[in-house]
Amino acid sequence: MDTSHPDLDCPLCPRLGVFRETNRGLFPTWHNGPVPSFGSDDPHLLIVGLAPGLRGANRTGRPFTGDYAGELLYQTLVRFGLAEGQFKGEANDGMRLIGCRITNAVRCVPPKNRPTPAEIANCGRFLAAEIANLTSLKSILALGTVAHYAVLAAFGLRKKEAPFRHGALHSIPHNLVLADSYHCSRYNTNTGRLTRAMFESVFENLVQPRPA
Repeated sequence: MDTSHPDLDCPLCPRLGVFRETNRGLFPTWHNGPVPSFGSDDPHLLIVGLAPGLRGANRTGRPFTGDYAGELLYQTLVRFGLAEGQFKGEANDGMRLIGCRITNAVRCVPPKNRPTPAEIANCGRFLAAEIANLTSLKSILALGTVAHYAVLAAFGLRKKEAPFRHGALHSIPHNLVLADSYHCSRYNTNTGRLTRAMFESVFENLVQPRPA
């Protein structure tokens, strides 16, 4: 049994289950279920986002695929040698990740892209199991505060032990580094809260050798 990913009809979050069934009726050709992680099975970098977007990953079944956030993320991964291919916003576009894996703190799409604290906690068991299975992992990149604190919870850490701050690097258990970035959503990029240069600087810090 794979404890790192919920079942197709995961019952843990009733509100998300109702929303999932509603979308299955409205959009029967879409994925409309917990979105599995994508990328290398033995990565050195795990990227954790917030949750699937309704018309993005919830439609395509692949994290950050089908919306603007994916365009910026996958283009950046290609630039830093963490992916190859041409991102076209569909799960069959041939993108391949190299030493990298992408997942979400919450695996099912939430209404208005806002999971509740209880839903984040419910899904945390899958994130914790996934991290435990990745034996070659060296770094985790959290995109936004929800992802950041979900990672801390997966390690049993308190929020005050590593507050979120864009560009920060935190030392966490098992000799791992937790890096922070504002989420690469269109809202953040359109408002200037996150620029392409700011986003790329986070990856520049991650690909550089860590000091001894």
